[in-house]
This record gives sequence, C-alpha cells and structure tokens, in this order.
Amino acid sequence: MAKLKNKFVCRSCGYESARWMGKCSNCNEWNSFEEIVEAVSKKNDVRLNTNRKLVKKLSEIESGNSDRIITNINEFNRVMGGGIVKDSITIISAKPGAGKSTLLLQIANDIAHKGLRVLYASGEESDSQLKSRAERILKEINENIWILSDTSMDNVVEYINEINPDLIIIDSIQVFTLEECMPSRAGSPTQTMECANKLLSIAKNVERPRAVILVGQMNKNEEIAGLRALEHLVDTVLIIDGENEEELRALQSTKNRFGGTGEIGFFEMSENGMLSIDNPSEYFITMRENDDAVSGSALSVAREGSRPIIVEIESLVSSSFAPYPSRIGENLGKDQLNTLISILEQRGKINLFNKNVVIKITGGLKIKEQAINLSVIMSIVSSVYNKGIPNDIVFIADVGLTGELKKVPSLEARIRELDRMGYKKVYTAKNSFNRPVKFNNITVVECNNLSEVMLSVFGKLKSTD
Repeated sequence: MAKLKNKFVCRSCGYESARWMGKCSNCNEWNSFEEIVEAVSKKNDVRLNTNRKLVKKLSEIESGNSDRIITNINEFNRVMGGGIVKDSITIISAKPGAGKSTLLLQIANDIAHKGLRVLYASGEESDSQLKSRAERILKEINENIWILSDTSMDNVVEYINEINPDLIIIDSIQVFTLEECMPSRAGSPTQTMECANKLLSIAKNVERPRAVILVGQMNKNEEIAGLRALEHLVDTVLIIDGENEEELRALQSTKNRFGGTGEIGFFEMSENGMLSIDNPSEYFITMRENDDAVSGSALSVAREGSRPIIVEIESLVSSSFAPYPSRIGENLGKDQLNTLISILEQRGKINLFNKNVVIKITGGLKIKEQAINLSVIMSIVSSVYNKGIPNDIVFIADVGLTGELKKVPSLEARIRELDRMGYKKVYTAKNSFNRPVKFNNITVVECNNLSEVMLSVFGKLKSTD
C-alpha cells in the first residue's frame, strides 16, 4: 500500500518545502504555501515494462501526421499555425471580460457546423448563462455542441466517453477537481496539474485523438495562475490582450509546438462577438477622402509575428505654459518618446523645449519595435510646421542618437505589403538590402540621416528658434 506524504507548495512559483512558511524564500510571496498530501510508492513497487522496446533510433521513428481542424475564423487559424491540431492541448488566458468564453463559443459553433462534436464544460457559468451568450453572438446554434455546467473532472471524463467529442473546451481549468486528489481544493497546484494531466492523456490517445482547449485564469501579474508547469504541459499558450473599454483585442501565441511563436491575430469586440480583422493594414490607418494630407500624421509598417501591418502615427505639438512641457505617448514608451524628441531637437534643429508633444497610434495598437521611430519623428515635424505628408509616403527605419538612419529586420516583407496596398514611396536607411530587390510599383528612397529625409519630404524648413 502506498504511503502518504505531506508537503507544502507555493502557489506562485511552485517551490516545495517540508514545512509551512509564511513567506516563500524563492519568490518572496506571503501566505502562498498550501499543504498537499500525495501518495508515495515503495521502491519495490516500481516495475519495468520489458514487453516493448522503449528506446528507438531517431532516424527510424515515423514522422507524426497531425491533422488540423481549420475554422472559418482566419485570425484564430493564423495564431494556431493553420488550425487546431486534433491531438493537441491548448490553454488560453486573459483578464476578466477580455472575451475568452465568447471566442471559444464561436469556435465551438464553427467546428460543430463542420460535423464535429464539441463538449463545452464550464465550471464558472451555468448552462442558461452560456445559452444566453450563444443566442446573442451566434446566428444559429448547432446541435453538435454539448454543454456541461459542473466542476467535477470525473464527470467530464464520464461524458467524454459517452458523447465522444472531437473538441473539448474546459472553462476554466482552475475550478475543476478530481476525486482522487481530495482533500486538495480547486485551484491548488495538485488539483490543477492532475486535471490537466488527465485531459492530456485523453488528447494524446493514439486510438482516439481529441483536441482540448483549456481556459486559464490570469493572476494580478497578468500571467496564467498556478504553476509554470501548466504552461510546459500544454502544446500551445494563447493570450488575449486588450482593455475592456476598447474594441480591439489581440490574440497572441507565446508557445506553439505546431506553429510560429509570437503570431498575433486581431479581433474587434462587438455585440455579435469577436469579429476577425482579416486585413489589419486597413484597420489601423485613417481612410481620408480625396487623399487629403493632414499635418501630424505619418505612416510606417510594424511587424506583428510574421505579418507586416501598416500603422498610422499621429502627433500633436502645442505651446506649453508650464515649466515642464508634457510628453505623452499613447501605446508608446515614455523613454522612447523622450529619446526621439531629443534626437529631433539636436539633429533636426527643431526646438521643442517649450512645446507639449502628444503621440498616438491609430487603433490603439501597442508597438514595441524600433522600425516606427522615423515615422514618429516625421509626424512631429509635420505637426510643428503644419505641413501634411502625402498619404502614399511611408517611413520604415530606426533613428540613432547621431541622427543616422538604421536598417530594420524583415524590410523586404514590409515593403512588399506596401506595394500590395498601392503605396508609392517609402523612406528607409541606406544599404538596407544585402541583394538587389525589385518591387512592382513602389519607389524605395534610401537616406543616410534624418536631415536628408526632412529635406526630401518638406524641402528647406525655417528655423524654430
């Protein structure tokens, strides 16, 4: 008979201790230790399986042929690497109200319309609540969707055997419990990991593979609640980013064993659910009548995952009557903005010491890369002199402290996106291409420094002294 062993595990970092501690010595969290009772097998109970060959040569192993379930939600397919792999387990997390359950209900209905069976097990919402949401966001509810409102993983497994679903959705994994792990409470490291392992064995069954999607609760640090081992267990980790008061939602993969990591899909939250934004390059720019140039606006191309997206940078420069002028960058780092203003003052000879500068990226997109820096500076110059930049001109380059333009990665892919969208001219750094590159319609203007770009776009400018 197995012996019982007591240990204490930190909920935040998974650190184990033989005794309870008020403060975790690993992550410094207070009151995070939980007592766990586990069964320990005797050494004599260990048996080796000698009936099958466990070790194989890598060259002799047959390649896996993982089929995918392709949905009609294009942005979701992109993030997943082309669709849901049939023997995979995925976890999706976000802040409350970001749209996790809404998106999963749409995915369930889409897959059900393809003739596949779906089991949606929710431990946080009643079946009537799910039905109300489904009637609001779905045009037609398919009959291949089964709803289970329960927190018992034992019951979930029982209904999986009865219904035989192709897709299993668990919302959320932290509220489910296995009877064999009692008396551990729901959400404890033991319950969460054992429930996830049970679903993993169901998903990876060779004779009957199934796709499993877990919802993971997010903690105050905007990370998936529980042990980091949960993220190691699953095949794909998805995060939905977006503020509740805004319509834009970004779905990003931070781990994907069947596709590229870092891919981002964009959605618009509406009364009809999460709407896929299939052409972000049109969504994140302002469509102006008669192509009128507006001062303070400049275009660039950001790279989100493997996809280039055309973005619009807007700036507003106004006189400041306070000792310290404002520097506001919505969705742009304050240090990055201050650095670019300093470069413009010193290398572009434009004084902004008594000016308020406000920067905004249209659509609320958060951009971390440096490829938009030249566009940010040019939008400020446009606002200072009240001169509009033609709508068919784009800027793709980083700007060094010396005022010199720096080349950026994946430049060719960015410019080809501009060429596809019909833009006429793009400014970038000198010697950005390692080989000759031809484009259909767009003209590439390579410049050495910021002054050359300003002279080419605006002509000779008057001093702001």
